Amino acid sequence: MKHLRNFFLAGLLVLLPVLATWTVISWLFRLLDGLTGRWIVLAFGRPVPGLGLAVTLLVILLVGFVATNYVGRRMIALGEALIARTPLVRGVYQTVKQIVDAFARQDQAAFKRVALIEYPRRGMWSLAFVTGRVGGEIAARLGRDDLVSVFLPTTPNPTSGFLLLVPREEVAHLDMPVEEGLKLVISGGMVLGADPPAGTGRRPPASEVSG
Repeated sequence: MKHLRNFFLAGLLVLLPVLATWTVISWLFRLLDGLTGRWIVLAFGRPVPGLGLAVTLLVILLVGFVATNYVGRRMIALGEALIARTPLVRGVYQTVKQIVDAFARQDQAAFKRVALIEYPRRGMWSLAFVTGRVGGEIAARLGRDDLVSVFLPTTPNPTSGFLLLVPREEVAHLDMPVEEGLKLVISGGMVLGADPPAGTGRRPPASEVSG
């Protein structure tokens, strides 16, 4: 029975990543294929697996081509101006666009640094990502300019979590790359990086968390 248990666990460890990858790819295929699938049925009288995916990718490429030239950018700007005047739709669109832009920026990472903060109580530490300095109305209302915004992700889904405003001196910055921090969150702490280099845990100057 001990050998059977070991064989079972070994097989499970091999198959789980494969099955998870297959599930994600299948879901993504069905999603993209279904976006234009109804039009494929109208045109051919029956569903054609994979054709909807090809059409969807082609539309994305065409939109990307239009968005990268002057005329296309003007058209998109006019469309966004129209959306900005539309109640309800305006709030949803602007919120989603801000989130997408934050993660798609190439000149500046959305997550600046990996850090540790004492949360949810003293003596209990949580892994978080520094996203920038807190300024504007929030800093003025609180009467302090030493706050930084940190994103506290949930495990194993790092796309959800909490936005916390923490005094800079209470944030222990790590030299861990952001990618390693995300792996640590997704794995629930099971995937640990290499030994930290000298200087881990320093608090960088404000210029390193400005934004």
